[in-house]
Amino acid sequence: MEAGNQTEVSEFLLLGLSDDPELQPLLFGVLLSMYLVTVLGNLLIVLAVSSDSHLHTPMYFFLANLSFVDICFTSTTIPKMLVNIQTQSKNISYIGCLIQVYFLMVFAGLDSFLLTVMAYDRYVAICHPLHYTAIMNPCLCGLLVLLSWFIIFWVSLLHILLMRQLTFCTGTEIPHFFCEVTQILKVACSNTLINDIVLYVATALLAVFPFTGILFSYSQIVSSLMRMSSEGGKWKAFSTCGSHLSVVSLYYGTGLGVYLSSALTHSSLRNSVASVMYTAVTPMLNPFIYSLRNKDVKEALRGLLSQGVPCLGHSPQN
Repeated sequence: MEAGNQTEVSEFLLLGLSDDPELQPLLFGVLLSMYLVTVLGNLLIVLAVSSDSHLHTPMYFFLANLSFVDICFTSTTIPKMLVNIQTQSKNISYIGCLIQVYFLMVFAGLDSFLLTVMAYDRYVAICHPLHYTAIMNPCLCGLLVLLSWFIIFWVSLLHILLMRQLTFCTGTEIPHFFCEVTQILKVACSNTLINDIVLYVATALLAVFPFTGILFSYSQIVSSLMRMSSEGGKWKAFSTCGSHLSVVSLYYGTGLGVYLSSALTHSSLRNSVASVMYTAVTPMLNPFIYSLRNKDVKEALRGLLSQGVPCLGHSPQN
């Protein structure tokens, strides 16, 4: 590569999902619908947990945080893609790309950490029910969330500082619909060895270790349930984990799909489709999973909506 081409770039080109002009309106409509459903569904979960005193418990506190993070996670990628489709532009500024990478790492890591904390909450509730209130006190719950933010903040910032040291060729194309860190490292013109090492360490810290924690929590839960004599008690205890298990399976399943599609295939389209599942479909489905499988959340949502409907129906009296 010629040295003259390795100038400081001001923007990248995001190739998106498809170059077919006839598909752009369809893509715009589908992605906009998914984004609106994601924001509305997760916002309703946050409002329901905040407004219903029966849901002021550690499990629902973490659920509200997860819903907030999912809104932010989706908002990091989908709005920019919608703007690019609407304006028929593929450009994203260099600084804008780094900002997108940073917040993607922050919110993806927070999703992983919160799911781990929620698994620990279920472990304490089932394996140590008499000490649950004392262990999962508001102070510890708040500390766990703040600690997650603190760790993610510094790990993501380290990535951005290292990426700032890379050089890129002018007119660099990213075969994706957002600035995904592995794709950016692939198109860099300078040596990325240090970045790759830090990426592997970060993946272990933000994904492998939390997933191991989830597996350990559920192994203890299953072991505790096996010692119960009552079949009804077993089912009642494990039913509180059903929604969480579904979300964990969806989150790590789609995450694994993104990794495998990137590692085993050179098709940018397949990688992008897998990423849509991870960044858009999973956050969209989470509220449905928790509301359809959870009686308390359904009642809170029903109460929230019933409070809103009469307000819309009343008109000012003269």
